[in-house]
Amino acid sequence: MELDGFVDGLHRELVVAAEAGGDDVRALAERLVRALDSATRLMLLDALSVAADEITRELAPGSVHLRLRGREPDFVVALPAQPEPAGTAAPEEPPPASQADATDGATSRINFRPPESLKARIEEAAGREGLSVNAWLVRAATTALEARDRPDPAARSRSGRLTGWVG
Repeated sequence: MELDGFVDGLHRELVVAAEAGGDDVRALAERLVRALDSATRLMLLDALSVAADEITRELAPGSVHLRLRGREPDFVVALPAQPEPAGTAAPEEPPPASQADATDGATSRINFRPPESLKARIEEAAGREGLSVNAWLVRAATTALEARDRPDPAARSRSGRLTGWVG
């Protein structure tokens, strides 16, 4: 989805509205419009993100995620998994989110500025799994935090006690 048409349309409307104030007001509006380009794009992205969240609530267990490709948004729709036909192996399930994460419907926004090479690797990994970058990052962070909260197996072996099972 390209935002340029929407941003340019809003800019034209602001300049047209400013023409009622004369040449000085129109010139000021043209300068402000250029300065507001980033803020306009950010507000449009916020609106699209809220819309994707609302659609996701209606599609559950499916979801819609907003992904950025450069400066342009892209929607990713994840439909609910279809039951596997009998006799076929199901793909490995992702680790579940913790109970608190699964029931907490609130979301929050953070700025994440990875190096370009890491960003590209994250996008590739998310694409391979059919996830948006946001969903992939949430899953990766949840997995890392849950692994950190589990006892260290090496620490248990240093104490002389081992626990577990053998198949």
